[in-house]
Amino acid sequence: MLVDSHCHLEYKGLVEDQAEVLARARAAGVGAFLNISTRASEWAQVVGTAAREPDVFASVGIHPHEADAHQDLGRAALLDATRHDRVIAIGETGLDYFYDHSDRGAQQKLFRMHIDVARETQLPLIIHTRDAEDDTHAILAEEMGKGAFPALIHCFTASADFASKVLELGLMISLSGIVTFKNAKDLQEVAKIIPDNRLLVETDSPFLAPVPHRGRVCEPAYVADTAAFVAGLRGTDVERLKEQTTTNFFRLFNKAAL
Repeated sequence: MLVDSHCHLEYKGLVEDQAEVLARARAAGVGAFLNISTRASEWAQVVGTAAREPDVFASVGIHPHEADAHQDLGRAALLDATRHDRVIAIGETGLDYFYDHSDRGAQQKLFRMHIDVARETQLPLIIHTRDAEDDTHAILAEEMGKGAFPALIHCFTASADFASKVLELGLMISLSGIVTFKNAKDLQEVAKIIPDNRLLVETDSPFLAPVPHRGRVCEPAYVADTAAFVAGLRGTDVERLKEQTTTNFFRLFNKAAL
């Protein structure tokens, strides 16, 4: 079995044909999916899909791109949304200084609020970070000092130094199809050194289709291609990598049950 630990099943490119998308993934050996939200208006739909599909789970959170539009979102609203039995994670949240679609201060404030709720609920925090390694690590380290919380860096594209720092804080690292790209040599080196018990794989579909699907809408079935590539990088059997990443998923997201 294989898990797609991060997909956006409600996004254009997947939602129009969601039943067939899921069927193709299941046929490719994907046995569980984590359906990610990025804004409050998506929460009901994301949770609804998880309630309807027994192998789909949900997250609730606000993407850093959406921080400006959610400055009035109260902590209580996020906390309340986590109580649904199909919600197993918080996010995605974090910092994105590459696009700067939202004020950096607003991003940081919302990131800390998500962390606070993750600490209280002990639901894993799904972190997006781009061109914000220093601030992301500083906030994580400071907040961990207030009390531990489970977390992962999704769609990891950062430096080896950042990988070492977040691993030291106890986080997991998830690799997307980007690791298969020809120009991702540095990331491929990072992929080789992530400890077996800290590694996850994902699609981030409908984005970032891995080789050999570049140029297509990405879908959860393609996590099998990423897993095979990562297994080759790490010099391990692909079936073993599938088993490891599936075990890691259910250990981290321990509210999930099939």
